[in-house]
Amino acid sequence: EEQLVESGGGLVQPGGSLTLSCAASGFTFSSYAMSWVRQAPGEGFEWISSISNGPGTTSYADSVKGRFTISRDNAKNTLYLQMNSLKPEDTAVYYCIRGWRTVDVRDRGQGTQVTVSS
Repeated sequence: EEQLVESGGGLVQPGGSLTLSCAASGFTFSSYAMSWVRQAPGEGFEWISSISNGPGTTSYADSVKGRFTISRDNAKNTLYLQMNSLKPEDTAVYYCIRGWRTVDVRDRGQGTQVTVSS
């Protein structure tokens, strides 16, 4: 059974940093591109970043470019999202999903809450 488990969220002040992790199991993690998406309160899902399965080609939404960094460790079946210079508008539940530049969230995990507030 495919499983994605996100962690690392929390409450942080504006300008702060967090690193999210996503532990994958039940499928061949190294064979798939992976993405992070988020859902702010009352909003739909927003794609924010993807990483390829191979040499690590990455892509970012304009809203996070230059502030967030996606990475992966195929040996640990884990996806990461380093988030710097956080803003209140980054407040959302963050999910990892399989795929490249997608918001197909049907197989998402439980997500991790990120709250940016002073």
